[in-house]
Amino acid sequence: MNIQQKTQTLSEYIANAQYIVFFGGAGVSTESGIPDFRSAGGVFAAKQYDAPPEVMLSRTYFFKHPDKFYEFYKDKMLHPDAKPNDAHKALAYLEHMGKLKAVITQNVDNLHQYAGSENVIELHGNVSRNFCRKCKKSFDLSYITSSSGTPKCDNGECDGIIKPDVVLYEEPLNEKLAMSAISHISAADMLIVGGTSLAVYPAAHYISYFARNNRTVTPRNVIINKSKTYYDGSFDLAINEDSIGNVLRQAVASL
Repeated sequence: MNIQQKTQTLSEYIANAQYIVFFGGAGVSTESGIPDFRSAGGVFAAKQYDAPPEVMLSRTYFFKHPDKFYEFYKDKMLHPDAKPNDAHKALAYLEHMGKLKAVITQNVDNLHQYAGSENVIELHGNVSRNFCRKCKKSFDLSYITSSSGTPKCDNGECDGIIKPDVVLYEEPLNEKLAMSAISHISAADMLIVGGTSLAVYPAAHYISYFARNNRTVTPRNVIINKSKTYYDGSFDLAINEDSIGNVLRQAVASL
């Protein structure tokens, strides 16, 4: 099938589905100007720092070198001016239709919520939420971006270091959110995976919970990604396209 035929098939799958779950990665937000991690221009390609990005985004590095952590974090991980793209908007539309029951995202950019999605399971946290390590006071993203060096708490005499509410390397996923993601995927009659090579674990393992029995409609699973993945053959439909936003916008437009 060509891309037009695949997009039409995707639209037909969506039309017949009653319980859609979307599982997304960094490729969902690249069209909003947010770099992914592993491409040539991605976060992991950064060379001008003292340690590899995987190390700088670790829990150990955060506590040992908070100033260097925040230098990298502010430069590479924060994009306060980014706006939702067609992928985020299409998913929000499907949720408002009552078809999409959950967005499970590995992204931390808050763009699904900005687009209007309400049931968003953020496996890796959200840069918009930050908290003091000492007194637990909350701080928004603007407080972080306007701070110089390591952001410190402004709560009286506290002066504690503020930590982003994101899952760093060496930190476990939130168990409650993980179980919620598994529950939704297990209940879905359609799973759409988008913008991820499914190379990040344990999150990527969750798609194995998609079941094909006990469904009122024929269950379908679809993957939309810029490049082919190892798992493409296990999906009913694999769409390799640069713009996941275009694919979802066109699929939803014909409903």
